[in-house]
Amino acid sequence: MGEKIAGLDVLGDEYFADPHAYHARLREESAATEVVLPRGMKAWLVTRYDEGRLALADPRFVKHFERFPEVVEKNRVVDTEAAAFDESLVRHMLNLDPPDHTRLRKLVTKAFTARRVEQLRPRVREITDGLLDRMAEQAGTASAVELVDALAFPLPITVICEMLDVPMDDRKKFREWSNALVAGGPDAQAIATAGAAMAHFLSELVEDKRAKPGDDFFSALVHADDEGDRLDRTELVSMAFLLLVAGHETTVNLIANGVYHLLRHPEQLAKLRADRSLLPGAIEEVLRFEGPINQATFRYTNEDVRLGDVLIPKDSVVLVSLLSANRDGSRFPEADRFDITRPAGGHLAFGHGVHYCLGAPLARMEGEIAIGSLLDRFDLELAAEPETLRWRAGTLVRGLASLPVSLTPRGSR
Repeated sequence: MGEKIAGLDVLGDEYFADPHAYHARLREESAATEVVLPRGMKAWLVTRYDEGRLALADPRFVKHFERFPEVVEKNRVVDTEAAAFDESLVRHMLNLDPPDHTRLRKLVTKAFTARRVEQLRPRVREITDGLLDRMAEQAGTASAVELVDALAFPLPITVICEMLDVPMDDRKKFREWSNALVAGGPDAQAIATAGAAMAHFLSELVEDKRAKPGDDFFSALVHADDEGDRLDRTELVSMAFLLLVAGHETTVNLIANGVYHLLRHPEQLAKLRADRSLLPGAIEEVLRFEGPINQATFRYTNEDVRLGDVLIPKDSVVLVSLLSANRDGSRFPEADRFDITRPAGGHLAFGHGVHYCLGAPLARMEGEIAIGSLLDRFDLELAAEPETLRWRAGTLVRGLASLPVSLTPRGSR
């Protein structure tokens, strides 16, 4: 693996370039392995499916943010500057346990019901068609189109911004902030700068919604009153951060990863072109095979916990690798084979338990419409050698930084 600290592997560039090989070795050796994260903190990395699924739902693995800085310092093995998020970005439901988590999730669940998501389908298709029109124009004047910039990013960010009625005049800047915060790289100052900018932007949004409420979901959230329970300003900013960032990051990677693997597996692409009823299953296989999230967000143990064949001490940081669990051959036969006809279901790409991704139905729908419409409109080829493509570094997300493709309108050959 390369660099070691205190006898432990450090998750660095080599790991982020190809985490699958590393995960395969760890799964063979143990259910969980202690490693060092890029910013010098020890953590237990859970790589097997059964143990990962258990850890995602077991209340002995705690998420509450208030003690987390103390736990981080206990596990720090390299004296690096702490990359502290602005407090107003961390008090959201993903960093809370029940009953606080339950209270916040109850307030936002209504926006992501299957019925509400299905009502968005015509608009998602309309946005997608407009983006594909622009891609067709680009294809006429350029040798390649950058799919992340042209489709994978603008589709979900437009959808979530419209849901929340968020003006996003400078999406490039927002994307830079989001990338810095979810990557969690070694530059603490860059993280702090991005966090402060994001917090300022969202604070102004909350105040605007408070003063001039509209018919949008976020205005309703700002003014929500559930039996006398209202979100305070910090909770609202944190909720806006979670909804906006999680609401687009997952789908960006789902779309790009899906197109990439279909192009890398032409026999699977041919099956999908021949039988479009396979599309929902293809989306599930992309989520399993190269899901948009590498490791679930931090947890820590509130007591000694035996997980499979290892004993994880109290106050240990724990990361569950969803990417690794979904390649566990004991749960998925021939797990390293990309097969869109594989029986769907059971993967952990959206997590498990009370923190299961609230936006999973929306991400699935956006992925289906984007990839299905793209294949309807174009014949595609990778416009770069696979080994030259760069994967985003960071313990949280798994996605391509860019995906250049050559496009030919269908029927023009």
